[in-house]
Amino acid sequence: MIRHRHGDYRWQDIDVHPYKEDGTIFKSVTRQTLFHGADDLNVELRYFEVGVDGHTTLERHQHAHLVTIIRGSGQVLVGDKISEIGLHDVVQIPPFTWHQFRATNDEELGFLCIVNPVRDRPQRPGPAELDELNSNDSVAGFIRV
Repeated sequence: MIRHRHGDYRWQDIDVHPYKEDGTIFKSVTRQTLFHGADDLNVELRYFEVGVDGHTTLERHQHAHLVTIIRGSGQVLVGDKISEIGLHDVVQIPPFTWHQFRATNDEELGFLCIVNPVRDRPQRPGPAELDELNSNDSVAGFIRV
């Protein structure tokens, strides 16, 4: 199988979907699934694009995932650390770790994400978790909920 890119970060025969459709909070994010797993390659490859000043959902989950930046730059929260990210950076997100991506530099942030095709549902922070996250001033200034 070959997925040819056509246009600006779009792939042939791949639909562009909203990032999520479950009512969670995010801003200006789209999702494309480029590979659903096949043969003995038990992974799903997705492309997410965060629009200018957009952000993904603040969440955590049991499964780990791996992200590679292929467009633009921004910032990411992993656990209690905020890092600048840019072209070709790789971000590992361990299980049960709060994370959120933001496009913070007046440009889109595009990344490939590799996960297991069978995975748990993301968890959103409740009041106690938000209090804990907000106890760190830099995290409190970063997160969008």
